[in-house]
Amino acid sequence: MTQIYYAQMPSPIGPLFLVADDEGLREVRFECERRAHAPEEGWLHAPHKLAHVRRQLDAYFAGERLTFDLPLKPQGTPFQQQVWQALTTIPFAVTTSYGQLSQQIQRPTASRAVGAANGRNPIPIIIPCHRVIGSNGKLTGFAGGLAAKQWLLEHERAHQPFDLT
Repeated sequence: MTQIYYAQMPSPIGPLFLVADDEGLREVRFECERRAHAPEEGWLHAPHKLAHVRRQLDAYFAGERLTFDLPLKPQGTPFQQQVWQALTTIPFAVTTSYGQLSQQIQRPTASRAVGAANGRNPIPIIIPCHRVIGSNGKLTGFAGGLAAKQWLLEHERAHQPFDLT
């Protein structure tokens, strides 16, 4: 049986709940999520096991880190994994739409399925699902809430290393 570790950390968008095993980070949960800070039976509170995740997130929130270098182990279907992998290619401070993402994974008619997979991303921020917006340019759902999504996008724009216009 795989040992699961968890830790909590403060952030500018509210407390985060981190979940990992020895192979990598499995989840980042927001306080507003229904299951946010509820470890499952057998999980071990082990902040030291997640210290590297916290350091990188702290650096991101401080505007000192644009990308993450962490072993990730999100749990999902092959299609979800494909979408989540595509999310990791969206550059810092850049947004894309569900339709553009479905084109990128060569599933041009799957924008709704891409949206559903995006919504099930277990490692938000690090797998940057907040960079996906509606085709009309408006913000769409986000596990941490639209205010958190707006904050993340504004934070990235404020800390981008160059002008993207």
